[in-house]
Amino acid sequence: MAKKIQIIESLKIVDLAEKGRGVGKENGRVIFVPKTIPGDIVDVRVIKKRRDYLEAKKIKTHQQSVDRVEAFCQHANICGGCPIQSLDYKKQLIYKQKLVDDAFKRIAKDETHNISPIIPSEKLRYYRNKLEFTFSEYAWIPEEDMALENRPEIKNVLGFHVPGRFDKVLNIETCYLQNDVHNKIRNRIAEHARQKKYSFYNIRANTGFLRNLIIRTTTLGEIMVLLSVAENNTEAIEEILNLLQEEFPEITSFNYVVNEKMNDSIHDLEVQHFSGNTHIEECLGPLRFKIRPKSFFQTNTSQAINLYNIVKDFASVSKENIVFDLYCGTGTIANIIAAEAKKVIGIELISEAIEDAKENAILNGIDNARFFVGDVKDSFVSDIFQSEGKPDVVITNPARAGMHGNVIKELKKIAPERIIYVSCNPSTQARDVALLKEKYQIVKRQAVDMFPHTMHVENVVLLKKISTE
Repeated sequence: MAKKIQIIESLKIVDLAEKGRGVGKENGRVIFVPKTIPGDIVDVRVIKKRRDYLEAKKIKTHQQSVDRVEAFCQHANICGGCPIQSLDYKKQLIYKQKLVDDAFKRIAKDETHNISPIIPSEKLRYYRNKLEFTFSEYAWIPEEDMALENRPEIKNVLGFHVPGRFDKVLNIETCYLQNDVHNKIRNRIAEHARQKKYSFYNIRANTGFLRNLIIRTTTLGEIMVLLSVAENNTEAIEEILNLLQEEFPEITSFNYVVNEKMNDSIHDLEVQHFSGNTHIEECLGPLRFKIRPKSFFQTNTSQAINLYNIVKDFASVSKENIVFDLYCGTGTIANIIAAEAKKVIGIELISEAIEDAKENAILNGIDNARFFVGDVKDSFVSDIFQSEGKPDVVITNPARAGMHGNVIKELKKIAPERIIYVSCNPSTQARDVALLKEKYQIVKRQAVDMFPHTMHVENVVLLKKISTE
């Protein structure tokens, strides 16, 4: 028996969820609807039922939100890069702030009143310094094109994965997220690959030669290209990269990696330097940072400066202070803080990131920052505390999953005067803060919009040890 199709009529969208989906409510149940914004009134078809919520698809719009604006990108509601581009930017900021506030009220039971307004992004277009594109034998066909009678078959595309479809890629002609030169580079590679009949990757069959393309840019005008291929076809690799050298003299670093795995991750693979510099450089304030092909670096450079200035302000470090930077990555925060501190200790699991951190310290003449490779949750951190001295300030910037329970226990045991918690996931951040509230109080918090037209948001929290006197 065919499943009964459930239609909900005239649903009012009242909120935004983390992935940029509109939120409606009916009979006490939450309904998530992509491609809608608060204020829209729509008919939807339920596509998934869960115990606490429904997922639905918009099928008709009765009334558009007064906050709806015309998207400047034709792919805005398809590729997943800018899911709320149709929402007025001032309203985007309101809903991002609400996302953070709701998480802290619900999870951390936080009633902090010292909350500064979210810091908006200076740039709403071309704000990213890194984008990754995927070569695909098969293209994603937008729904509106599926019904075309003479719809041509589109193959061999270079673009973005459509959300929820690992095997289909939306061909991108123009993307407004990164400096426009990246569009020219990407389109030229795709055009040349089709002309030369190089095979594009098919992830289901694990066939094809060209897999991914990463382009990184800096405000200093440097550009890095990293080409990912499925086989070590030296002749083809050299032919493609030589073409780029000839036609794009502004590219300063050429690299490639051979990935024979079933996933696109390259963190465990060796990147081959082809020509140009082995790295690009970026400035954050007075400091310069080397960025290698696999280095982590905040992807919105102008907002990264704002973010790190907030961390610096919250930390309020003096020359008598020992600072620990947990999950320090390439040591960006540690090196920025070092000038104010007695010494800074950075700890990070990825050895290559630590090498970057050390090089960046040398590059900037910093001699009071030390960096250690290891998992923050392991007991060796206690040994570092013993050898380097008890920290007065701890800065922690974990991945989206938040801090491991062992780290939280260690922080409560060591009990630094101040903890500055930086996170891209307010929910896990609020969870961890709740566990620290036994010994710490929230003094203030500050959200930063790193990614306009998405619901992603960075949040910085200052925790101060509760006096027992």
